[in-house]
Order: sequence, then C-alpha cells, then structure tokens
Amino acid sequence: MTKQVYYLLLFVLFIYPYFNNAQEKIDAERPNILFILSDDHTSQAWGIYGGILKDYVKNKNIKRLASEGAVLNNAFCTNSICTPSRGSILTGQYSHINQVYTLNEPIPDGHPNIARTLSQKGYQTAIIGKWHLVGQPQGFDYFNVLPGQGRYWNPILKTKETWKDGHDGSIGKEYKGFSTDIITDLTIEHLKQRDDEKPFLMFCNFKATHEPFDYPERFASLYENEEIPEPSSLYDFGPATTGRTFVGQKLENLGNRWDSATKDPENWWTTYPGLPYPLDGMDSIQKRKKIYQKLVKDFMRCGAAIDDNIGKLLDFLEEEGIADNTVVVYTADQGYFLGEHGFFDKRMIYEESLRMPFVIRYPKEIRGGQRIDDIILNIDFPALLADYAGIEHPAFLQGTSFRSNLAGNTPENWRKQMYYRYWLHHPNRPAHFGIRNERYKLAFFYGQPLGKKGTSKEITAPTWEFYDLESDPKELRNAFDDPAYTAIIKEMKKALVEERKKYKDNDLDYPEMKPILSEANLR
Repeated sequence: MTKQVYYLLLFVLFIYPYFNNAQEKIDAERPNILFILSDDHTSQAWGIYGGILKDYVKNKNIKRLASEGAVLNNAFCTNSICTPSRGSILTGQYSHINQVYTLNEPIPDGHPNIARTLSQKGYQTAIIGKWHLVGQPQGFDYFNVLPGQGRYWNPILKTKETWKDGHDGSIGKEYKGFSTDIITDLTIEHLKQRDDEKPFLMFCNFKATHEPFDYPERFASLYENEEIPEPSSLYDFGPATTGRTFVGQKLENLGNRWDSATKDPENWWTTYPGLPYPLDGMDSIQKRKKIYQKLVKDFMRCGAAIDDNIGKLLDFLEEEGIADNTVVVYTADQGYFLGEHGFFDKRMIYEESLRMPFVIRYPKEIRGGQRIDDIILNIDFPALLADYAGIEHPAFLQGTSFRSNLAGNTPENWRKQMYYRYWLHHPNRPAHFGIRNERYKLAFFYGQPLGKKGTSKEITAPTWEFYDLESDPKELRNAFDDPAYTAIIKEMKKALVEERKKYKDNDLDYPEMKPILSEANLR
C-alpha cells in the first residue's frame, strides 16, 4: 500500500462518521408518509363535505383528520375507475401515458412510480391491501395485497413469495376476519417492524367501500329503523329528463344483481349482505326507493369500518411518538353515485363520480381546519409526496406539487381548469373526454372502444354535454344547445384542445378518431 493510499483511507475513515451522522439527521427530518386509500368512498358519504348524508355517516376520525389538517374541496380524478386512478396516483400520469386505461392493464414493467423514487432516496416503502393493478407491485420494498378485488371476509393476500399476475383469488395467505380491520392490523404490524432510523412511505389500501358494500357485524344494526334522505335526482329515469346523452348505470341494475346473487349464489361473482331483498310487485318509484335505501345504508355501514380503522392508525402514530413527523393522507380512488341521476357506480365526468375526497394532516406544516378550493388532480398526489420527501420534482410526473397551496400560498399560475378522459367504452356509458373549470363543464362522448380491454364493440354516435355548475350544480340540465352559452362553449372547446395538447393526448394511434375530432372542431 502506498503512502498516498494509506492517508486517503485514514481520511475516509475520519470523515465517514460525519457524513453518516449528516445523513441520519436528514432522514430524521424527512417526514414519514402514511397514505390511506379507500375504494369508491365518495365525498357524499364523508360528512365533512356536507350533503344529505352528513348527519348520518359515522365519521369521527375523518373529522379528526380534517380538524387537524386540510381538506381539498376540488380534488378530481382524471379517469374515474379503480385501476386507472390507482395507476395515476402512483405514476403521476394520465392513462395514455402510463398505459393503464381500463381494468386489466398493469403498469408497464420498469415504468417509473413514486414508490420506486422514494425507495431509491432512502425511504422504506410498502403497500398493504388493495392493489388492483394486475402485475406485481414494483418500487415497494414490501407488499401484501389482495388479488383483484379480494374478499371482504377472510381475505387472501399475496406477497412476493406467492405472487402470480392477474386477479386469481386462490393464491396467498388467508386472514380470518373483516378486510378493513385486517388491512389496518397488518399495516400497523409492518410499521412496528420498521427501521426507525429511516422514514417510511406506507400505502394502506382498503377494499371498502367497493361493491358489494359489506360491513362488520358491529355495524349490522346501524340505520336499521331509519329512512335515509334521498338525492333530488333519484327519480331521473332517463336522458329525456335532463337532456343527458346516455342511459348510465341505473339503480335497477343493482337490484337485478341482488336478485341473481340470491337465486344463484354459487355462480354469482360476489355475495351481498342482507339478502334476500325482495323487490317484486313494486312500481318504478317504490322499487327505486327501496333499492336506494339498501345501497346507501350498506355503503355507510361499510364506510363506518373505514372510519374506525383510520382512528386506529392515528392512535398508533401517537403511541409511537411519530404523529408530528408523519404526513397522513386519506382519500378515495374516485367518487361514486349514491342514487344521484338514478345511478350507482362511477366512471362518468359528472361531479359525484369525478370528485375525489381528500384530507391531509402534517402538524409541522399544515394548519388545521383549512379548506383548499384550488383544482387538484390525482396526478398531483405523487408530486406532493416527492416534495415532502425533499426530492426534486421527478421528470416523469405530469402533475404538480400543491405543497404551497396547502400552506395558503397558491401559485399565480395554478390551473383554473382540469382535463378528464374515460376509456372503458360501453353504449350505456360511452367513452368520453372533457374539461371542467371553476364554473362550467364541457364533455364530448366520442363513443369509440379504440381496442381497449373490456370495452364494447358497439359504437355510439358522438354527442356533447355542457353544464353551468353555478346555476345547475346537480347537472340536471344539459345546456349544450342553449344559445346563451354559445360563446362560452366555443372558448371551452379551444381550452379542451389546449389541455389535450398539454398532456399529449392526441389520439394519433387511433385513425377512427380523426374524422370524429375534425367534425367536432377538436383538431
């Protein structure tokens, strides 16, 4: 060994502890991140957003988060269906960029995502619960996830050791009990085993409140003798009522599912609580009323279990002494219709489906009790997490951090409108894209399957819808043909074209779209 090498080694050994201590100090200052994600738990059923259910929902711990943090009043989904929204939350990209369009596409192998980014920067990353992105989770140091939708009762979860792509529900380890409780307990168990010298990114993903809206026994009698208020558009029986241009997923279809599950439980895809639930001999009003009461009660019972478990997670953070240095997010992957327009399910650009509830707590930085009105998208979520983790904005993200918005300092150039696109075409719920700003919404239902998985080959004629959200907040009147809005619609079409260019959604791979877009003046 030369004298120079000898002194160099001595120097390295001398300064290493200082670098190591500096890194430990940085890690200690970077916050932990607990991202709690439910399925379909729409804002109407949170209570903190008001509405007809606000006095009925069980939301003690959601209120607790809101009082100690900030609530987003205008968070929106870019493609309102489970798998694509989860893809956007992880990648910060629209569906046409991350290639998760419908319900059966995985995030491409090696594609960048926020978990991988934080893992590479020293975070411990894990996801427990619902995954629903077909392929094996990437970027997570640990995962234990439901296969496909998974079961509410005695769920099977699979790890790297038991992994097989797809939605096969027979592979993995079975856990006895109710899924929301189990996912929480597994999350806490995993966090107890963490390296407390390093920050963590923990995704705790509930199956609830997805259909079949099941709930633990402790909530079986909740709302038993109550009549739940009805949305004003519950008895909207078709397009002729409002001028909308599609049929939609009507509540009667849910009633038919209950009937099928009752008559042939062995061959139906799921089991529902509270069956049989007879609907025979009723007129259309009586039938819809009865279907709504069961849907909304089951939904709120299912949501009550989420609220319980949010409390359990918050209590754990307090007990560990890390609550002040942990960013806690609770959100849902999209909204959901609870009888509005006579619908259930999601997918559409209408407010109940488009809107994502979102609350965030970070005591070191976010003032409690805030309401943020800025337009925030699910593609912004990972940019925010990277920002909190002290990571320069990753180049793959299409979204933007809203950390300054949460501090009450909205950037002057913050978006005033948002772009939406739904790809899973079906004649009753056609493929469409659109734009929403602070007052108006314009949607183009182009009605083409474009070869996407799970779509119907039955094409529907292109149609437009336009809503003035100030005078018509419930979207009960399609005003596209109203001369009073001609100039506004013209400007919104221009804005729609610009948004598509901004996000590189150009349809160049779909020759069938060229004449449709030209005819609609969207080129």
